Amino acid sequence: MNGPARFAPVRFGPITVDPPVVLAPMAGVTDAPFRRLCASFGGGLFVNQMVTARALLEGHRASWDLTRFHPDEPVRSLQLYGTDPHHLGEAIRMLVDRGLVDHVDVNLGCPAAKVTRAGGGAALPYKRSLLRRVLEAATRAARETSGGRVPVTVKFRLGIDDDHLTYLDTGRIAAEVGVAGVALHARTALQHYAPSARWECVARLVEAVEGVPVLGNGDVFSGGDARRMIESTGCAGVVVGRGCLGRPWLFRDLELALRGADIPEPPTLGAVVSTVTEHVRLLQEWEPHRSLAGFRKHLAWYLKGYPVGGEVRRRAGLVERPGDVDELLAGLDPALTPTVDPSTVVRSHSGALRRVALPDGWLDDPDEDVELGADAEALVSGG
Repeated sequence: MNGPARFAPVRFGPITVDPPVVLAPMAGVTDAPFRRLCASFGGGLFVNQMVTARALLEGHRASWDLTRFHPDEPVRSLQLYGTDPHHLGEAIRMLVDRGLVDHVDVNLGCPAAKVTRAGGGAALPYKRSLLRRVLEAATRAARETSGGRVPVTVKFRLGIDDDHLTYLDTGRIAAEVGVAGVALHARTALQHYAPSARWECVARLVEAVEGVPVLGNGDVFSGGDARRMIESTGCAGVVVGRGCLGRPWLFRDLELALRGADIPEPPTLGAVVSTVTEHVRLLQEWEPHRSLAGFRKHLAWYLKGYPVGGEVRRRAGLVERPGDVDELLAGLDPALTPTVDPSTVVRSHSGALRRVALPDGWLDDPDEDVELGADAEALVSGG
């Protein structure tokens, strides 16, 4: 691949991300084993699963379990979700005081109906005053508790729908209150995860927000995609979500592409099997007695694009123990190559929403200052 020798690192306060690639937090996916596996292929910032601020303050055990990092992880990056400025600030203070994080990302992009219906997630940035108070609380808590050692970034969408775009205001407000960086998922909440991401909006945000790194998210499925996004939008780096599901070697391809090097062909099934085996080893090391039922989705993603047959896919959906995986993998032909480009195979979410659920009258006045109820801070996955 011809092109520049490398793209510049991105810096969030004292943290340097080189290459400028971020693993998006994904519920049930970006646990410590998966983060470590991705990092073994290439550099970047690898973000933990999202945690709800209120759940931490209430001592929710499963939520505190999600804040764990492996000792080998050099940067402990965690995404927080919150709609109450006080709760979000206090959760950050608690995490920093306990020495549990090096970086906090604030989620303002969740499109789940149970969240937006209460005014949270991707709906919240429409209320500019609340947005400012939430981000002020987050940045103030991190600054006062860490002395600037723990930067705060924010991830958000284009807006609710095409008639209610909020991303430019969100970026400006985030910059004004002192965030260290912003990431734009270049879709509206209505689009959900439907193709295609609107990279031209990333470029508009770059122009609108001075002095704050902007990262682009959406439709980065290959090293070439990452280069094209940065070159076409001027963004400082990319955030990768669905593109790495079943393809943790994407981080190798991203690093090579952003350093101007050639990208290898998609791996043979034998190379995939080696990666699956390592993934299982990391899982067993992390939680030795846990069932592999949660690994089934990963196994299905690993096999996408390879002609393994329906029976193998059926058995992959039934694995519970490492021996089940070993038995399944032993019967596969290691020389098989993908019949379609794995980077083009849709993984996980797809499609658009029919409508975005919102509180009554939510769109009447974007300058109305509101207080949201506890239902807006339900335990939710990110967006």
